[in-house]
Amino acid sequence: MAGHWVAIAGRAVLALLFILAGVTKLVGPKPFREHMQAEHVPTVFLIPVALFEIAAGTTLLFGWMPMLAAGALSLFCVATAIVFHRNFAVRAERTAFTKDLALAGALAFIAAVSLA
Repeated sequence: MAGHWVAIAGRAVLALLFILAGVTKLVGPKPFREHMQAEHVPTVFLIPVALFEIAAGTTLLFGWMPMLAAGALSLFCVATAIVFHRNFAVRAERTAFTKDLALAGALAFIAAVSLA
């Protein structure tokens, strides 16, 4: 029984990461736009990405369709790692790349367990 609550708490903390990231992009978009421009990513994607993070994070938070939400966020993390954090000459970029892949793995695990 305690494991159930720990799983819910872990899923909630993970979901909040994406919800807060999406809200931050909407409230203060300038640094995100600049990073997108530096990586040659069209800034038109900023608002849809922020809304996706909020929607998928909220869905995961409440446990509604967790397989879909966690799977989509997992793919998003892999894409983010590849698009934004591929400069391995910079330690912070290597760390961000690894962090994004670790998040993708945790989310893939949630998606897989949700199938059971």
